[in-house]
Amino acid sequence: MTKDYQADDWITYLELEAHPEGGYFKRSFRSTEKVPGKDRVLYTSIYFLLRSGEVSHLHRLKSDELWYFHAGSSLTVHIIHENGEYEEARLGLNLEKGEVPQVVVPKNAIFGSSLSEGGSFSLVGCMVSPGFEYEDFELFTQKELLELYPQHQEMIKKLAYVTLPEMD
Repeated sequence: MTKDYQADDWITYLELEAHPEGGYFKRSFRSTEKVPGKDRVLYTSIYFLLRSGEVSHLHRLKSDELWYFHAGSSLTVHIIHENGEYEEARLGLNLEKGEVPQVVVPKNAIFGSSLSEGGSFSLVGCMVSPGFEYEDFELFTQKELLELYPQHQEMIKKLAYVTLPEMD
């Protein structure tokens, strides 16, 4: 029988730290292989944890990102595709409710995530290929996104920063 871990347990045991987009993370793997002909690792992977009341703010990567559900409550991944279409993917294990155990966010899509269940958390894994590099990571403000996608105003106001945080 496994212990019923809470969010703070996962943060402590996995040594997660605050992420600039929101939530907590830790790199769990970085490939030693390179993309053929490039100075880029093949893939990287992190643990990512989000608690109720927190959001993963809207951001974009230049690589595909594959999300895997590990523990806690389901997580909604909000995706604005390059063509402006909005998709809401439910990451979790309740298949009858339309949840799936993995979700792909295509490169150049703008995305963030949230929990709908109060008093809970979600622990997921995220694998990026080619590997994650901070210069490929772009956060957005509400103003920037509302100019481009006014039809997604409700979600943008929920998941985008009003002003961007200081980044180290």
